[in-house]
Amino acid sequence: MKNKLVSLTACALSLLLIALSACSSVKPAAGDQKPVLLVVSFGTSYNESRAKTIEAIEKTLAAAYPGYEQRRAFTSQIIIDKLKERDGLNIDNVTDAMERLRSDGVKQVVVQPTHVMSGHEYDDVIAEIKPFEKYFASITYSLPLLISDQDYTDIVNILTEETKQYADDNTAVVFMGHGTEHAANATYAKLSQQLKSRNFSHYLIGTVEAEPSLEDVIAETEGLKVKRVVLLPLMIVAGDHANNDMAGDEEDSWKTIFESHGYEVVPVLRGLGEYPGVRDMFVRHVGNAIKG
Repeated sequence: MKNKLVSLTACALSLLLIALSACSSVKPAAGDQKPVLLVVSFGTSYNESRAKTIEAIEKTLAAAYPGYEQRRAFTSQIIIDKLKERDGLNIDNVTDAMERLRSDGVKQVVVQPTHVMSGHEYDDVIAEIKPFEKYFASITYSLPLLISDQDYTDIVNILTEETKQYADDNTAVVFMGHGTEHAANATYAKLSQQLKSRNFSHYLIGTVEAEPSLEDVIAETEGLKVKRVVLLPLMIVAGDHANNDMAGDEEDSWKTIFESHGYEVVPVLRGLGEYPGVRDMFVRHVGNAIKG
C-alpha cells in the first residue's frame, strides 16, 4: 500500500509538472497584452551615437511609461541591412514591426517618431502604419520634435543652455540641419526667427540639402564680425552628416569651408538625442498623445 501511494504521488507530480510546462509555453491571451509604445527612428550605423541618442530616448520613454511595452523600428532600410550584416543586429522596419505587433495579439499601440519635424520621413511612417489600423483596437500617433509653439520655446531654451559655454561676442554657434523639399523645411526658418526674437543673434541655422544653405549661413556669420564658429548637428543623432558633411576634413565639409573663410572652427559631434531636455520633450509628446 505504501509503495502504491508513493507511485501515485509521483505520477501526480509528473502530471502537474507537464501541465505547468505546457502553460508556460502558451502566449498570453490578447487581453493580457500590454499596450505598446513603438519608437520609430531613422536610425544610424554609428553605434556610439546611437547609444547616446536613440537608445537614450528609448530608455527615458521606458522609464516614463512603465505600463507600456516598448519596441523599436527604424525607417532606413539601408541602415537596418548594414547593422544586420556588420554587427548581427536585427532591427525591424516599420512594416515588420507592425506585422510583429499584429502577430503577437497587441491591441493598443502608441507610435512615437524621433524625427525632428513632420517631413517626408514622418509622412512615410504614417502611410506605412495606416493599413494596419483595422487590426488594432487603437493606434495613436504622437508627434515629432518640433511642431507646437511650446516645442519651439523648449528647444530654444535647451539649445542655448546646452551650448552656453561656447557663446560669446566672438563666436557664432551654427546648427546644421538636414533640410528637405517638404513644406516642413519651414521649421528651420521658424527656429531661426525664434532665436533672434529672444536676442540669440549669434545662433545660426543652416541645412545640408535645402534652405537656409551654407552660403546663407556664411553671409550671416560675416555680418556678426566673429572669429570663431562652433558647429553642431540639428539632428537627433551625430551620424554621417555630422561626422562628414559638418565636421569632416574634405574640401566640401562645413568645417573646411568655414576655415577657408578665416574662422577658427570647433565641431561638436553631439546629436540632439543627447540633450536631456530633448528627451523630456518626447516624453511630453507621448503623454499628450495618450491623453488625446
